[in-house]
Amino acid sequence: MLEQARQRTREFQSRLGDAGIDLAILTDESSIAYLAGFWGYLSVEFGRPTFLLVRPDAEPQVITPLMESEMVGAMTWVENISTWEDTGANRWENVLAAAIGANPGKIGVELAALPPIVRNWFDDQLPGTRLHDVAPLLGDMRMIKSPEEIVVMKQAGEIAGAMMQAAEDALGEGRPEYEAALAVINAGTRKAAGFLTDKGWEAFISPMIHNLQIMQSGTDTSMVHRRASVKALAKGDPVYFCFCNMAQFKQYKLGFDRMFFIKELSDEAAEVQQTAIDAQQAAIAVMRPGVTAESVAEAANDVYHQRGYETGYRTGRSIGMAYLESPELKQGDKTVLQEGMTFAVDGGISVDGRLGGRIGDSVVVTANGIEYITEYPRKIITVNR
Repeated sequence: MLEQARQRTREFQSRLGDAGIDLAILTDESSIAYLAGFWGYLSVEFGRPTFLLVRPDAEPQVITPLMESEMVGAMTWVENISTWEDTGANRWENVLAAAIGANPGKIGVELAALPPIVRNWFDDQLPGTRLHDVAPLLGDMRMIKSPEEIVVMKQAGEIAGAMMQAAEDALGEGRPEYEAALAVINAGTRKAAGFLTDKGWEAFISPMIHNLQIMQSGTDTSMVHRRASVKALAKGDPVYFCFCNMAQFKQYKLGFDRMFFIKELSDEAAEVQQTAIDAQQAAIAVMRPGVTAESVAEAANDVYHQRGYETGYRTGRSIGMAYLESPELKQGDKTVLQEGMTFAVDGGISVDGRLGGRIGDSVVVTANGIEYITEYPRKIITVNR
């Protein structure tokens, strides 16, 4: 992984040179992980930014809090690591200013991901300096996954499958939602641990599955992103799990969703869920190199319209080290699909205040179509406990 990160940085440096960017200052955790191979578990939310400085013709530099520097040094291939402290002359503002220098030239940042405290520093210390957006340069690199990246994403898919099986196994009439969420965490963590060693770079990768489980049941399934609660499941309840902020491994994040029904389901619920499944499958059926992202969404939308439904959802999004990468499977995105692109592809309908139908999988585009990264039955699933 670290050698790949080094090679990506070399390519990024070349692209910076071609674009006339003298210095890229990266602050987004996923971008730093992609290029430098490390990430942390406490970040700018605690007022502690980490920076990766990349120039076209010089070795990159990491600027990180002193308390994080030992772990950073053990995880990254970058040798030039500068540290900063919370108080005194060695605050991050001073360390960053010294690293930038008096005449930095044309500065690039990821504008949409720039933390406000860093944006404010630029406004105060370098007023009038135009910051150029280098996110498209990185985004273009990240669209196509290497074979090694796809291996990691398939491991994440196996972890996600274990999580979904545990979720289904924990469901039953009278059981509270949160018990299923706990089962997901335990199963995913144990599966992830099986892919790791305690040696070298991997020793710093936590297998722990975390974040609040997106889960809802009954009439609340029309609320797409409600979290697991103490609500007890009832006979006939639909139960929806979304793993979009849970299914991840070594920073690679997947999309994965399934709906279950407790013992029985209404005719309307069956129709809504089957339509969501059929729309997703129609989208996946047209995915291959050469088609546009928006044409994939059109295939799903045709199913919704034929069945009398409207949807406000995009059909999918590119996945990788960030939760949202480019391109997106939605109207207006004319990006042409290429082999090695990876996507979360969804089917989704909400009937406000009553029910919803949803399914989601992660796939990789191959020479002739797609290969699933996530595996679980793509049908209406009833739990008879």
